[in-house]
Amino acid sequence: MKAVIMAGGSGTRLRPLTSHLPKPMVPVANKPMSEHIVALLKEHGFTDIIFTLHYLPQVISDYFGDGSDFGVKIKYSTEEGRPLGTAGCVKAIQDELDTTFLVISGDGLTDIDLTKAIAFHKEKKSKATLVLKRVENPLDYGVVITDNEGRIQRFVEKPGASEIFSDTVNTGIYILEPEVMLYVVLGREQDFSNDLFPLLLLRNEPMFGYVSAGYWCDIGNLAVYRQAHKDVLDQKLDINMGVRQIEPGIWVGEGTQIDSSVKLEPPILIGRNCRIGKDAQIEAHTVIGDNTVIQEKASLKQPVIWQNSYVGSQASLRACIVCNNATIHRAAEILEGAVIGASSMVGEEALINPDVRIWPNKSIDSGARVTKSVIWGTKAPRNLFGANGVAGLANVEITPEFAVNLAAAYGATLKGGPVLVSRDYWGVSRMISRAITTGLMSVGIEVQNLESMPLPISRHYVKTQRCAGLIHTRVSQREPGKVRLEFYDSDGVAITKAMERKIESTFFKEDFPRSLPSDIGNISYPGRVREYYMSEYLKNIKGQVFEQDKVPFCVVPGSNYTRLTKGGALTTQAPKVVIDYAMAETHVILPDLLGQLGIETVVLNASIRAHPPRQEERIAMRKQLADVVRALNADLGAQIGRNGEQLTLVDETGQIIRGELLLAVVAEIVLRDKPARSIVVPVSASSVVERIAARYDCKVTRCKASETEIGNSTARIDDAVLGGSANGCFIFPEFQNGYDAMFTFGQVLEHLTYQGRTLRQAVAALPPLVYQVDSVHCPWERKGRVMRLLVEKHQDKPMELLDGVKIQTRPEHWILVLPDAVEPLVHVYADGVDLQHTSQDLNEYTQLVRYFQNA
Repeated sequence: MKAVIMAGGSGTRLRPLTSHLPKPMVPVANKPMSEHIVALLKEHGFTDIIFTLHYLPQVISDYFGDGSDFGVKIKYSTEEGRPLGTAGCVKAIQDELDTTFLVISGDGLTDIDLTKAIAFHKEKKSKATLVLKRVENPLDYGVVITDNEGRIQRFVEKPGASEIFSDTVNTGIYILEPEVMLYVVLGREQDFSNDLFPLLLLRNEPMFGYVSAGYWCDIGNLAVYRQAHKDVLDQKLDINMGVRQIEPGIWVGEGTQIDSSVKLEPPILIGRNCRIGKDAQIEAHTVIGDNTVIQEKASLKQPVIWQNSYVGSQASLRACIVCNNATIHRAAEILEGAVIGASSMVGEEALINPDVRIWPNKSIDSGARVTKSVIWGTKAPRNLFGANGVAGLANVEITPEFAVNLAAAYGATLKGGPVLVSRDYWGVSRMISRAITTGLMSVGIEVQNLESMPLPISRHYVKTQRCAGLIHTRVSQREPGKVRLEFYDSDGVAITKAMERKIESTFFKEDFPRSLPSDIGNISYPGRVREYYMSEYLKNIKGQVFEQDKVPFCVVPGSNYTRLTKGGALTTQAPKVVIDYAMAETHVILPDLLGQLGIETVVLNASIRAHPPRQEERIAMRKQLADVVRALNADLGAQIGRNGEQLTLVDETGQIIRGELLLAVVAEIVLRDKPARSIVVPVSASSVVERIAARYDCKVTRCKASETEIGNSTARIDDAVLGGSANGCFIFPEFQNGYDAMFTFGQVLEHLTYQGRTLRQAVAALPPLVYQVDSVHCPWERKGRVMRLLVEKHQDKPMELLDGVKIQTRPEHWILVLPDAVEPLVHVYADGVDLQHTSQDLNEYTQLVRYFQNA
């Protein structure tokens, strides 16, 4: 026998699931609905199948092909132009139907015993047999009334409340003899229920109804769609999940990795090649599609998630639907009944209210509160570049395809090469870096590939070798699931905003000419890059000449430090330092450099792991560093982070020095030997920097609170000796224009030795540091209002608008209110000389920011 699957429906009531997908291809339990129907037909002996198609027909034909992958033979009949109705589309293929055949809808879910239905049809010698099902609420279906023999007496299509004469409804499954199609006019729109069956009844043709006890569900709306998944997981129907049941009620596909800390509450279905992160909670009636990533501490309660999706850490999904290729960022919340369309993005901490529908290819801003459906607009971003380069989820937003085009756009803006390409150690950076290399070569740019290299060494090399630029790829230290692409010019300085806009314009227009095969860029791998950096490093450390006269030599009581002779080599009695690489830094060259300076070095956590350490692990390693410094009676400790850029210090007593304290002590150590010079710090830095600079007749230049601005400002100021911020990154422009934790550590050692001080003594010499910070959640769309109201309220007070709103609250006290450039946050910084007043200011202005959000 042959079977006809009616698969022409557009599924309007299931939008946005069906915006770019025919209804029969909407997945149930990670397989298209129509695939379940094909499997049911095969189970009951139907191996010749004809699909009737209309809406997006190629999607179905591409998926099933000739049917050989599914163990059947499949043909297709596509309705062109106006739909012909259920009977009309079958009439169009009547030449294929020369014996008893079955008609079934491709967009339902059932396990009805078709073999018994066919046997009933033959036993009754029926011309048309309708498979029926008893339901609790027949209002949405065609009601059928039969006699005691099963012969159909009456039809009522979608009855009103007063027309409910039976609870037996039409399932849309029919067993027909070929001759009944003679009652259908070729090329005319006709339905089985409204046209053919009433006519057969009028002509007294033998027509019967077979009442089945099996499961049947007409998936007509989103609520029923979600309920169908619950029914599948509760095993109310006999269906092949296609994956292994690892525990009762827990089905998991091949290749899926689930962290041992994940809480799994049956029944749940997880597809193939998924990744479920640490401490995630997967509760009952959750369905996760193939190739989906669920990050740590995500909470899933009854969502249906389609394939190739991404759910960020701490995200919360409640009885919602997430379509193919969707991205849900960190701490986003999607409530019951909401739908996220295919290839859409929900930003960090965004809230999608119940029953809100987000159509495909839409972008929801971080922190947004979405209360109504988003239908119009596109996902296309206005900007690629953020505060520091181009960042996004690794292999989700930053893909190889994206990287190729971005690199090509960058190369097309250059007048020539070569361009340096480097990266950190991690595998995803290797993949993206190779794509970048391909994109540059495709537009004729020569590439010098430094491969895995600390960023300070790459930036130093691009400056000294006068290359056209540098692209460095690295995994985010704070969010290991993200990757960042950073662009630098020939001086090792971050590219300008104008250059960023030029690259973006070229990228979005795809206005980059591909080179002829003969003009493809070459690729080379420079040698001895690290050795060159080390040579220059030692020249700058050993060869420093200070402006002030110093006593040539002095041993510090109770310390291994000695003084550096003026203009000479570092002279020590083998001070001991401890370096922590936090299992994330390659090319551990600092011990070699310090060894050549006569400094004994102990190295911690120098091995590289398969995955970057989490923030809590870095904190634990920092505490370990402090313990080792004390235990070994070492003079100094340092943790190197962020691909060689970031520094944390530990003094000889084990005190961890970070944040504003680190910025202050490095400034005090360096400026003490560099009087009448300039230092660059962000607008958010504590005013203790000005008090330190005043001691040594130095000038403080403040800039916007971004790492790029600090670097660019430091490079522009001729007499700048230091640039830095509380994040532990410092620039010494006499050596290079980039952040360099290794050189910073060498400078700290050199200056302390020359000054005859310990780090503890340098900290003790600082002016009082009274500084507090808090952050307030603020949706993106309200940030402008908050800042405007702050300015209006404080017109009578000294105010600075360099970056954010900086207000002098009283003499020697200020508040800075600064919107975050990436997250839906507003940061409040309080600085002063009195702790009580500083705390009062911080509390007052955090409350004011909260109040202005709703004013």
